[in-house]
Amino acid sequence: MTQDHRFDVWAPHARKVTVRIDGVDHPMQGLADRPGWWTLPDDADVPRGTVRYGYLLTKVFDEGTDKERTSVSEVLPDPRSRRQPQGVHDLSCTFDPDAFEWHDAAWRPRPLRDSVLYELHPGTFTPEGTLDAAIGKLDHLVDLGVDAVELLPVNGFNGDHNWGYDGVAWYTVDESYGGPEAYQRFVDACHTKGIAVIQDVVYNHLGPSGNYLPLFAEYFKPGASSWGDLINLDGWGSDGVREYILDNITMWLREYHVDGFRLDAVHALADSRATHILEQIAQRIAAESERTGKELVAIAESDLNDPRMIAGTDGHGLGMDAQWLDDVHHAAHVAFTGETHGYYGDFASLHALEKTMHTAYFHNGTYSTFRGRSHGREIDPAEQRPWQFVTFLQNHDQVGNRAAGDRMNHGMSVDRAIAAATWLLTQPYTPMLFMGEEFGASTPWQFFTAHPEPELGEAVATGRKAEFAAMAWDHATVPDPQDPQTFERSKLDWGEVHEGEHQRILDAYRELIALRHDTPELTDQNWATVATQASDSEQWFVLKRMSEPDSEHGVVVAVNLSDSERELPLMGGDAPRVLFASGTDPDITTTPGAVRLAPETAVVLRV
Repeated sequence: MTQDHRFDVWAPHARKVTVRIDGVDHPMQGLADRPGWWTLPDDADVPRGTVRYGYLLTKVFDEGTDKERTSVSEVLPDPRSRRQPQGVHDLSCTFDPDAFEWHDAAWRPRPLRDSVLYELHPGTFTPEGTLDAAIGKLDHLVDLGVDAVELLPVNGFNGDHNWGYDGVAWYTVDESYGGPEAYQRFVDACHTKGIAVIQDVVYNHLGPSGNYLPLFAEYFKPGASSWGDLINLDGWGSDGVREYILDNITMWLREYHVDGFRLDAVHALADSRATHILEQIAQRIAAESERTGKELVAIAESDLNDPRMIAGTDGHGLGMDAQWLDDVHHAAHVAFTGETHGYYGDFASLHALEKTMHTAYFHNGTYSTFRGRSHGREIDPAEQRPWQFVTFLQNHDQVGNRAAGDRMNHGMSVDRAIAAATWLLTQPYTPMLFMGEEFGASTPWQFFTAHPEPELGEAVATGRKAEFAAMAWDHATVPDPQDPQTFERSKLDWGEVHEGEHQRILDAYRELIALRHDTPELTDQNWATVATQASDSEQWFVLKRMSEPDSEHGVVVAVNLSDSERELPLMGGDAPRVLFASGTDPDITTTPGAVRLAPETAVVLRV
């Protein structure tokens, strides 16, 4: 029988490559038109269908010498494996992505500028922790009104469970989530229900166990980031590494129909080449958008505070469509929780939140005490738009990287939590929720690992405690990431969704998302149509969204953060009409140009 799966592998230093398929060895040959690539002869007699396979390499490490330096006699998994059914250390398995019957031919995602995102970890979203189980919760998301789910990384990792950021098999969907077919079913179900899927991908590092890429080629280069060795984006052999990343982008778009990407920690991508890897990613996505007619997006996680990240490649920008905006999170976190330790110290005043409503970056060339230097640069209001900044009260980092994994709502009243949601869903930027936030989940979301190597697990746990010194968190509150209960505690409790105050919070989120979708001023993209006032002494914040700059009319969001009744200015307009009120008392007292609010409440008014 002849092959129906291409067994191609990039191994530029190999003297000989053999692929072992279902226990039988088959010699490979070099591809004349693709230096460094190996394939099977067209007439190779290999089984069709689903097979298990791996590669054996005989290598030299010095280019231009015939001296054999190292022979790799172990069978290695495929760097581009689509399935690792018995884990990342074992043989690869073929997978036919075209066998799935899609139902989304007419699907078009909602533009990001009009969207509300929902970050989701498939392992803790449901008790089962699978993508098929997550399908059963999609009606909850439809009822909530979110437009896109942002999935934490799903590629293969070593161990039974993981945040996703220790992945080593970039082309796989981890079997604990159901594997690649389950992923296709999940995306198809999302599209059927009108929900886009944005996949979180990690191209800046690999996990600490199961990484076989260095045995094939120079995937890494000297130097280190916070997570280990640097990915080789600009050294010898980096063309193949970049191709590895770009082809992965194409895989997600074509084989899994994703609608975009969240790219993890792009500031850790050390790339000195004239065309940055992010530009190439942006170009690859744009080409697929043109081919499919879908508005596909790339969202970067970056702490550089550099607007070039989201500037077009035609203007020498990096071409990302949007970026996460930590500065706004930090300012909002301080405003609603009062925490000012560590990096929160720079955001201690409510005027930090006020500033970010106009400038996006709080540090736009200003001194950052946490970094010990000035940081960032100003945006260009003529070039950047508010929707290009994704903002949040909570996300996997800002919850999971707290010592106890406590959620923002755990330390505040229900009234205050709903007031925070009122701000989030009316501010100028693209809002994102973290799973469970919408019903005030009582469960934490902690940092969990399941490294099979005891020494690695111990090192992670020890390092975890040391990281919290700067944030003044008690070491005793840090759970052991390796303890299975840390993972179990982090799963959402769906039994509480419609109970008591959880239902009240859910109703508020649902109403606020609908209000955002139905109110043009709340998604207006003109920086000049945003007005703010704030008072540190009286602890209140007012945000006005207008359809025209300096208009007397518009939508006013007033938030009383104090523990006393306050009178807040309305910034113009007559006969205000209540669109949403966060408190339990529906009566809102207004006077000419002002509104009186109960403690820890918010109101949205049309003026």
